[in-house]
Amino acid sequence: MCLVEQINQILGIHHQEIVSPGQAVKAMILNGLGLVSAPLYLFEKFFVGKATEHLLGEGISPEHLNDDRLGRVLDKLYEAGLTQVFVTVALAAAQKFGVKKDSLHLDSSSFHVHGEYVSTTDEDATEERAIEITYGYSRDHRPDLKQFILDLMCSGDGDIPLYLRVADGNEADSAAFARILKEFRQQWEIDALFVADAALYCEQNIKQMDSLRWLSRVPATLAAAQFLLDNMSQEAFVNSAIAGYQIAECCSDYAAVKQRWLVVESEARKSADLKQLEKRLAKQLDKAQSQLRQLSQQEFACAADALKAANLLSSQLRFHQLQDVEIIEHHRHRKPGRPGKNTQHTHYCYQIRASVVPKPQAIAIEQLRAGRFILATNVTDTNELTGDDLLLQYKAQQSTERGFRFLKDPLFFTSSVFLNSPERVAALAMVMGLCLLVYSLGQKALRQALETAKQTISNQLGKPTSTPTLRWVFQCFMSIHLITIAGFRQIANLTDERRWILQFLGAPCRKYYLLT
Repeated sequence: MCLVEQINQILGIHHQEIVSPGQAVKAMILNGLGLVSAPLYLFEKFFVGKATEHLLGEGISPEHLNDDRLGRVLDKLYEAGLTQVFVTVALAAAQKFGVKKDSLHLDSSSFHVHGEYVSTTDEDATEERAIEITYGYSRDHRPDLKQFILDLMCSGDGDIPLYLRVADGNEADSAAFARILKEFRQQWEIDALFVADAALYCEQNIKQMDSLRWLSRVPATLAAAQFLLDNMSQEAFVNSAIAGYQIAECCSDYAAVKQRWLVVESEARKSADLKQLEKRLAKQLDKAQSQLRQLSQQEFACAADALKAANLLSSQLRFHQLQDVEIIEHHRHRKPGRPGKNTQHTHYCYQIRASVVPKPQAIAIEQLRAGRFILATNVTDTNELTGDDLLLQYKAQQSTERGFRFLKDPLFFTSSVFLNSPERVAALAMVMGLCLLVYSLGQKALRQALETAKQTISNQLGKPTSTPTLRWVFQCFMSIHLITIAGFRQIANLTDERRWILQFLGAPCRKYYLLT
């Protein structure tokens, strides 16, 4: 990737530095991909016992990788512009490794932090405001902790991250996605199909993206989407070339932009939705019966009021209704206690008696829309993108989701952020993205080499595979050491299995194992 050289070129190097910025970033990536849960504040200790000089460069020892050096490099990365640095490195690497950029997939996620992180006021704010680490919608289900947002754009080819942006913890996706796509397209001149989830699809964003080719999921809350999902007949669907899916196309001019809408029905999702619907119906039946019991205990001054209350409750139930409604009249006496034999009642009260039954039509509509969702694109030419192509591109949205799962892995050293400066937190998040970039490119290169050679390696179960995960390969290379005896260097514990794997990795990788 020439990562060290690129970082040094961007940040600059000083002749008195023992560890250049590029070498420091490389060291952080090695730490991050070590998958041993060694946190950043133990950074120096992570390299104790490792061949630091062999891995990073001549004259570098673990004591040179202290928190002061690391902090200064993080500061310089932030000053250089984190997104600019990441995209520069990522696009150069993608070019070198032949990563296809036909489609790019944008998504975001939150990363929680432990600490106060007091927001800066206008008086002490710097000219370029740092990210605000604050409370927001937590994808980690930790609303009690402050967070920041990470926007990530990956290629559909090998899950390679090509864009990264760190944002405020309370930023809304819908407010940022369109601007991100436009700025990326204008700055880097990549003519790709931009894919995102439903957060992208709103009237304001669609109008902003008139110069882009985009594909988005349509929120089911839109009135037009609800009508289509509820009324699209089964006869309108055709089998997709992708097993387990049926599709139906129609036109739309939502937000005065000509579009194609693709209604998709997934067999697997339909089965899951129907099971979930059964649970919801049972839960709502219990709730409706409880509400009816409470209403039945109330006394009303007249029959009309009682009937009105019964009708109101019935109208509020989504999948159920009241049936066999009766208004029961009761005699009442004004004085407390048991009335005498000849005591005349003084007034009447009225109570409700009814039963709860399902609403067949409402349930039928919900069953009809089970497993369905809508995709929208402004690519109206079906020869350019068929319905099956649209579905395939949207399914590739999982590339970004897999990236976030990697970054949030408990063994990843940045899964819990602990720096005390918002600027350094943001810079560390960018280094997290570089770890993902290295990992994804390494995995893609290994799989491509195996496919080209029509060879396999053994997986965790000892069975041959041509699509191994790089994590498993990392585990295969545990307990390897560089030994120097009488000035002669050799690699200890380099087994035949490890030599077999190394031949499918590039020469820059094999040189670390003294293999030519």
